[in-house]
Parts: sequence; structure tokens; C-alpha cells
Amino acid sequence: KKISERLPQIRALAIDFAGVDPVTDLVPVRPGAHYSMGGIMTDVDGETTIKGLYAAGEAACVSVHGANRLGGNSLLDTIVFGRRAGSVAALFCAGNPLPGFPDTALEEAAFDVAAILKREEGEQPSVIRDEMADVMEEHGGIFRDRARLSAGLEKIRGLKERFKGTALTDRGECYNSELLSVLELGSMLDVSESILLGALHREESRGSHSRTDFPERNDADWLKHTIVSKDLAAGGLKISYKPVTVTKFTPKARKY
Repeated sequence: KKISERLPQIRALAIDFAGVDPVTDLVPVRPGAHYSMGGIMTDVDGETTIKGLYAAGEAACVSVHGANRLGGNSLLDTIVFGRRAGSVAALFCAGNPLPGFPDTALEEAAFDVAAILKREEGEQPSVIRDEMADVMEEHGGIFRDRARLSAGLEKIRGLKERFKGTALTDRGECYNSELLSVLELGSMLDVSESILLGALHREESRGSHSRTDFPERNDADWLKHTIVSKDLAAGGLKISYKPVTVTKFTPKARKY
């Protein structure tokens, strides 16, 4: 009676999606990604390092969250910086002509999509998707160490190689939602590798990043942003850093 009165929606969700009734059974719980504390690097107006490209919201990193987002800060990302980015982007469009578009850009993108559509045999993308989730849950959670991060990074890179051989069951060219999910999976594997690579290099504990082999926060060496970018020459990802701009509030050690 108490569960039905106070938690009716949660009970309905458990019954519909997990097949269990909280009145009589335990509800299975597993971790999930809630909010990204990183993203496309922007300034306070949403401008990226690419002229004419603006980003805001959870896709962007305007650096208001630090290493552990406060509840409600997503509204700051969307309402405040979304408005700023939209206003500045509109001004840019009004004062700049439409730039030229590389003739080869669409051809290159079409080639990548065609390669997926034409592949008749290969591994199911859903298998790689499930394994990726398991790897990130096991190796990229809150509590981390060098051995687990290194092992996870190796596994994700292995999945990226297997991803190159995935095949679709639907190879139609119209409204192909399976193709969309495969393209998304490729991006998710890149993000997963970025998370593990950045965590492996950051030898300290800060916010939601807890290294059991480096349990202390180290502002002297690590008060800086991690930047992950594609190394086109080497064909992988590379790490660089940007100093944190401290304005009104100096970061203080947190006492537990």
C-alpha cells in the first residue's frame, strides 16, 4: 500500500521495463551515464575553434561544471549559454557570407556510409554496443586505477577494430534507423576511448574521478583541462592540456 501510494510511477517503470514488482521483488540497479562534464571546447559565447561553428548545452564544454557537476547546472548550460551562443551565431551569420563547401566532403562521407550499407557479412553492431557498455561500467566507473583503465582502453580499441567489420540487417537507403545507430556507435566508441585515455593520464583524484592509486587532489600538476583530439597523422587520439582560468573563486580542498 505504501509503495503504491508514494512510488506509483517507479513501481510502474519497474514492472514495465524490468519485469519486477517492487512490492514483492528487489529492483535491479545498475550505473548509467547521467551528464557529461566535458564536450566540445567553447568560449563563453559558444564559439568553437572552428570558425562559424557554435555549441551549447551538454554537447559543449564552457567549463562551468568543474570536475563534478552541481545539480541544476544543466539549466545554466542550456538557458544561459544556449542563448548566448544563439545570439552570437545569429550575428555571425548576418555579417558573414556563406563560406565555400569542400567538393570532396560529401563524397568522403557518402563513401563511408556506402561501405557500411554494401557490407553483406559482418558482426552485429548490437554485440559491440553491449560489450562497450560492459567495458565502460567495469573499467571507467568512479573508482579507477592504472591497471583497470589500461585494460579497458585496450578493450575499447579492440572494439573499434571490430566495429570496422560490422554489417547491417537493413541495408535500405531510406529512413534506415539501424544505419543511424551504427554511426552513433562509432562516435560512442571514440568518446569511450577519450574518457579512458584522459582518466589514465590524470594521476590524481578530482570530483567524480577517483584514482585509488592517486587518492589526493593535485592542483600543482593537474589544475588543467584535458583536451582530446584526433591525431590525423597517427590515426588515433592524442592528449593535450589547457590551464584552468581562475576568476572569483579559488578552488579549495574539500574536507570529508
